[in-house]
Amino acid sequence: MAKKRPQTKAERPQLSDAEIPVVGAREPCPCGSGRRYKACHGRAAAHAVTELVPRPFEGLPGECDWVALRELVPAATAELTLKDGLPADVPSVTLATVLPMAWPALRRDDGSVLLGLQNDTASGDLSRDLADTLQRALKAEPGTPVQGRRAPADGPRLQDLLDLSAPLEPVVHSGFEFWVPDAENAAPEVTASLERANAAAIPTARLTGVDAAYWCETPEKNHLRWVMPHPEEQLLDALARLHAAGRSHLGEGTRLVGSFRAHGVIVPVWDLPSGVTADDVEKPAAEFAERLAAALAVTDPLTVDERRARGGLTNRQVTLS
Repeated sequence: MAKKRPQTKAERPQLSDAEIPVVGAREPCPCGSGRRYKACHGRAAAHAVTELVPRPFEGLPGECDWVALRELVPAATAELTLKDGLPADVPSVTLATVLPMAWPALRRDDGSVLLGLQNDTASGDLSRDLADTLQRALKAEPGTPVQGRRAPADGPRLQDLLDLSAPLEPVVHSGFEFWVPDAENAAPEVTASLERANAAAIPTARLTGVDAAYWCETPEKNHLRWVMPHPEEQLLDALARLHAAGRSHLGEGTRLVGSFRAHGVIVPVWDLPSGVTADDVEKPAAEFAERLAAALAVTDPLTVDERRARGGLTNRQVTLS
């Protein structure tokens, strides 16, 4: 019998880990191993996708406003400044709370870019997902939306793309007319979509005397939701000291009722009487900020009453993200 010739595998091009593109989990791995992507180089990518970054906006100017626009504010925009400047064919980049059809981003007919903030993301790093969407929007054809996708695990984050010396200056809108350049002359279907979105939006205003505090109006009562950058344990201790001393209010008829935890920071919430407007709460909020600063500086152990107050605040804390 003739001997069988040994079979040899054809040599495959060798790719470095950095050169392996992201493909579907069940597709062959581009490295040429013959295994499925999820069982080969997709393992590291899957870990990066699921690993949660608890404070994704840390290091960005206006971190607390980023959190507010992501979680609390219906309609708002803010101009973004890129570290390397705008491409010649992109007149502006604007952050928006939400876009039509929940698009992650939109390249307008004039070349400008709208980046949506209130969208589901594929990984545990919201900053990386937004940066990937922004990069693709800058290169998209004018007049087209940008769809979501899984961002490369080694892709840049917003902190890498944005000018960190430029302040974030949110503008709160009463409705979503910023979606279209000329809302008054928009097509009937666009007008109908705007009307539906505007009807669902809760009236909201940003206070001017303190940072990242947002007043909103609801049918039964108004609220102030104030995003604060202080470490959670230190902030809860300070709020408990003020609450136990009867100094956590924002004026007559107002009450600190609890807090949200969102993207690594705490958002205390006050109930306000229906007649209290954003202008009405400006001075009380500034006065509270002074009381809070003093309470944050105290390092003594909490008293029995303060521990009880802290427990009540903690029990009424809700995690948004």
